[in-house]
Parts: sequence; C-alpha cells; structure tokens
Amino acid sequence: MKRPKLKKASKRVSCSKRYKIQKKVREHNRKLKKEAKKKGVSKRVKKDIGVPSSAPFKEEVLREAEQRRLKIEEEKEKRRQANKEERAQKRKKEKEAASKETEPKAKKARQDGVGKLSGKQTAAPDKNSKPYLCSELNKVIDASDVVIEVLDARDPLGCRCPQLEETVLTREGNKKLLLVLNKIDLVPKENVERWIQCLQLEFPVVAFKASTQIQDRTVQARKSRIVASNEVLDRSRAAACHGNTCLTDLLAHLAASKPNEASLKVGVVGFPNVGKSSVVNSMKGILACNAGVKRGITKSMQEVHILKNLKLMDSPGIVASPSNPPASMALRSVQLEEGEENILEAVRTLLKQCDKTQIMLQYNVPDFRNSLEFLSLFAKKRGYLQKGGVPNTEQAATAFLADWTGAKMSYFCKAQENHSLPAYMSAAVVAEMQSGWDLNHLKTGNKETLNGVKFPNQASSICFISKGPTAGLLNVSDFSEEKPAAAVAEREAEQNDENNEPEQTAQIANEAEEPNEQKAPLKKETGHVQFQSVPIDISLSTATTDDAYDFSTDFK
Repeated sequence: MKRPKLKKASKRVSCSKRYKIQKKVREHNRKLKKEAKKKGVSKRVKKDIGVPSSAPFKEEVLREAEQRRLKIEEEKEKRRQANKEERAQKRKKEKEAASKETEPKAKKARQDGVGKLSGKQTAAPDKNSKPYLCSELNKVIDASDVVIEVLDARDPLGCRCPQLEETVLTREGNKKLLLVLNKIDLVPKENVERWIQCLQLEFPVVAFKASTQIQDRTVQARKSRIVASNEVLDRSRAAACHGNTCLTDLLAHLAASKPNEASLKVGVVGFPNVGKSSVVNSMKGILACNAGVKRGITKSMQEVHILKNLKLMDSPGIVASPSNPPASMALRSVQLEEGEENILEAVRTLLKQCDKTQIMLQYNVPDFRNSLEFLSLFAKKRGYLQKGGVPNTEQAATAFLADWTGAKMSYFCKAQENHSLPAYMSAAVVAEMQSGWDLNHLKTGNKETLNGVKFPNQASSICFISKGPTAGLLNVSDFSEEKPAAAVAEREAEQNDENNEPEQTAQIANEAEEPNEQKAPLKKETGHVQFQSVPIDISLSTATTDDAYDFSTDFK
C-alpha cells in the first residue's frame, strides 16, 4: 500500500546532524564571549552591595551618595535644556532665512494680482459689503446700452428705484430703460393689465413669467438620453416660461438697428428677489446664473451671450437705503440682520400691511391678536416645534419671509389711479425712451403672454398696501450706518399702535404701580420689557399677625 503524502514536511533530523548543530552553536557563543572579554564588555551587571550595617558613619556615607546622585541628575537636566534651546534657536534662524528668500516673490505675486485695482490695496474685497455691491452695479450700468429694471408684479411700485432710473437717464451714451414685470403668475390678471397700462406711460413694459426649474445643460442632456424613446415634456406651472420670446425679439430688433456690428449689451438690474437671474436663465434656456430663494446670491457682474449680437449682464441686487419704511426694508433689503428680534419685527410690519382675514384664510390659522400669536399658530401648523412641543417662532418667521420674498405667496397691490411723472422725468424723456422700440410687437407679445399664463383668483390673493418707490444706494458715499430719525420714528409709531401686545400691557401696568419718587430714567428699547424693582416693607408692623402668639397675655 502506498503511503499517503504528508501536507507538511517533518522537522525530525538525525542525531548526528542535531549534535553537529549544537556544537556549532557552542563554538559561536564561545567566540562572542572571547571578543567581549577582550573589549572589556561584561554582560553581567555588578550588583551594588551597598553599605554594610556594621560600617561606621553609615548614615553620612548614604547622605553623601544621595547628594552626589542628585547633583549628577541636575547637571544632566541642565545639559538637556541647553541642547533644547540650541535646537530651537537653530530652527528659528532657518525659518527667518527661508522667509527672507521667499518674501520678494510673495510681494510680487500680490502686486500682480491686486495692483490693477489699487496700488495700496493688499487684501481681496469683501463681496458681501455694500460698497462692493454698489461698485458692481455701477459697472453694469456703465457697460450697458440698455438697462432692464426687473419689477415684482406683486409690488411694482415698491420695486422701482428712483435713484437708479435717474442715474440711467443722466449717464452718457443715450441709454435705454426697459421695465420687465416678472412673476405675473402670482397676481390676478386684471391687476397685471392695470399695472402695464400705468407703467407704459413712462417706459416700455414687458410682461414676463420666468421658469424656476431650469437645469444645467449636462442634466438636460442626461435626461434627454433617458426619455429619448417617448418625448416627455415638463409642462408644470413652475417650469413654464412666458414672455422670453417677446423680450428676445424686442432686443434683437434694437440690436439690428444699430449702425455698427457691435453686440448690444443689456444690463439686468433690480432689487433682490425680483427674479433678475431667473430672467437671464429663461432667455438663455439653461442655468447660466445661480438663482434661488435666498437673497443676495449674485455678488458680481456676469455676462451671458444670448445671440450673436446680444449680450445680457446679470448684476447684484440694489442695496436699499435705511431711510425706507420698515415694510419696504423687510421685502427689499438684502442686508437683513440675523436674530430673532429683527425677523419678528419684519413679520409684524408685513402683517400690518395686510387684511387679517385674508392672512387667516391663506395660512389656515384661527384668529390671532398679534404677530407673536400668529407665528405660534403658524409654527404649530407647519410643525416647527422645539423640545417639549414649544413653537419655534424664529423658524416660522423665516419661513413666512421666504414665502413673501420668493415666488410662492400670491399678493397684489392696487395700481395708481392718478398718475403723475416723477421729478426726474419729462414728456421729452418719455418720448425718447419710447423711441427705437417695436411697440406694436411689444403689445402683441404682452397679449400672448397674458393669454398663456394661468393667473390666480383675486379672492385667493392677499391685498397688500404698498409704501411707494424704494430708495436705493448707488454710491459708496451715500451709505450711512446710522438709520435716519424719520425711519426710527416711524418704526416706533407703528410699534406703539399695537396695544394688544402682552409685553406692552405689562410695561404699562408696571408704570402705573410705580411710586412717584425720583429715580434714574430707564432706557426704552423696542420689543423689550423692562421691570423696575419696587421696595417692599416686610417689617413686623406691616405684616399680618392673625396667627401670631401674643406673649404679653398671661394665661393662668
């Protein structure tokens, strides 16, 4: 029978081989010991036998040995610290030498990058600052042949900036000004028609409904490959775009009438959240500019080529002046300060401009006494709750402002009945602004746009009271951090009108109970309640002594 093959080789060896290996190992160890003995290296450590107990002066010898040991350790520590400091000094000198070598190159790179803007400026500009936004807006106005002022159809008069219109009319180059009435799908049709008739008395007006679902070209190509077999078109209300053909044809006709072959530069300006970037994207057909509900997404000028001889330039929003009414600042200002107090104040000012019944029907909330109670009901309705079921009023206020500034809430303002030209305009200026445009094509295009858009019912919209044109800051010198006294007085007057506020009621009650003594005046802050301490006499004479024991009575 054949012996099966083992998986592992056996480690067994013959005795002669094993003895030979052991002999070699002994010889090798002997050789190592001999060499170590010649060098004076001993493997064994001699044990300290110490001081015997019978030795005289044992304590003095041990004390001297301990002092010697401590002295040796101290010297070692000093040498270690000296070496450490020496290495630190060496590294410092190397760093200084390296920085001196690279300093001229860094200076040259900074001068090349920033020297074009300013010879003294060394840091990059802050794109969120108001002076930077004003400078970018002025760049767009200076480089444009035609300036398109985008207006929100829900409040066209509040979206107009007199300073901007006057600047465009007074700039050199005979610039044209065109009004685009955006977001017409959020306003009743009758109101849109009246506003078009009112605004056409000054400038040409184009009715427009921008698409809010325009995607990037790569996304569109990917989707077209997926649905190539069956053509599926997105015909939803948000994806539909109306008025882009009319506006493109109008600008192309003006560009063709130019004597030279240079392209027509069109600047798109307006307050934040009126839909400037959405208008540019709708005319281009792809996502050329970033757009969203958040205010202030566009920070600088951006050029977009529409046709061979037509170029659009997107711009940042106009910075609202602090002298505007609170309602205008809540809707137009991009520099809304963060914090619960300012958001609640903005919501309160917006609620004052509307009918309470329409707000209750729109948000499906019961009757409320003030803005804080409305935000509590609105937070419970939306599910904005904190720990313990407490309504998150700050989150509710942010959602409320997003509805009003974004393309979601349906509200409208009534058009002006008695129209009068502003101080910076005249009949000659109106005739000059109307000349050069194909007005017949504009009128036909607006009719087609109004017939194609699905408008909301007037009963389901909120009637909003407009505060008139909004003042803007176009020059850096116009900016002032302090709010004017008129705006502050108006804010205080509006806040004093709310007599149902629980905070104000508590403050009035405290003032009524306050004794007529000379005390330091308290600083009144809007939105805050300040309580003043009242001295309380807790002496035995004033305390009630019904249950106290009378020790003067002797009971026998």
